[in-house]
Amino acid sequence: MRALHTAATGMAAQELNVQVISNNIANLRTTGYKKQRAAFQDLIYDHVRRVGAQASDQGTILPVGIDIGGGVKTVGTPRLMSQGTLSPTGNDLDIAIRGEGFFKIQMPDGTFTYTRDGSFTTDQQGRIVNAQGNPVQPTITIPQNSSGIVINAQGQVSVTLPGQTTPSTIGQIGLTRFVNKTGLQPIGDNLFTETPASGPPQDGTANVDGFGDMQQSSLEQANVEVVSEISDLIAAQRAYEMNAKVISAADQMLQSTSNMFR
Repeated sequence: MRALHTAATGMAAQELNVQVISNNIANLRTTGYKKQRAAFQDLIYDHVRRVGAQASDQGTILPVGIDIGGGVKTVGTPRLMSQGTLSPTGNDLDIAIRGEGFFKIQMPDGTFTYTRDGSFTTDQQGRIVNAQGNPVQPTITIPQNSSGIVINAQGQVSVTLPGQTTPSTIGQIGLTRFVNKTGLQPIGDNLFTETPASGPPQDGTANVDGFGDMQQSSLEQANVEVVSEISDLIAAQRAYEMNAKVISAADQMLQSTSNMFR
């Protein structure tokens, strides 16, 4: 019976939907995390009677057809890149982006990745690095015995050097944006890589030409809304149960048909 397969596709789709929702909830407190949603499309139809086909020798046209759907398929899990809430931390090297842009990170193999997670620190060389020890681009080294780290809205990093009373600018953290930022590939560790779908990276300066500005001593929280996720979870669970009910009903119908031949 066709309904068995159709309902099975619905159950598989809602199972994946629940997995996406669970990942969103699990990353509720992940810095810079961008929530995902499951996107679905209906499968190909079996056109028993095509709408608009000729219905008689007199040329009458069928006003409606008979189209039997094959179920549902998952077409993607797009990531929603909306702004997350900025939370103050009091840490001088924590930076949040308010608006467009990603921090650019150089990996050990020389390639670049991109992140909204601005929880930075310094390594043994004094370089500003992410949690995995990879340097933020352009590479900036904090001089030893310096004090008073200040990062302005454009990403300029200033410190007070030993023996001086006025701050000195030692570098500027850049930002990168993409034509289609939802086309970036997540690789874990709050990092993304460019893909043909995202378009090439466009490097620039914070607070200039449409790039967002930087907020020192703050971090961007995940853009996950708990109430919305719980609501979506309940809806997915109910949809799963209804598809399971269809399978049960189809099974009972097949059993009744089978009993007729006994």
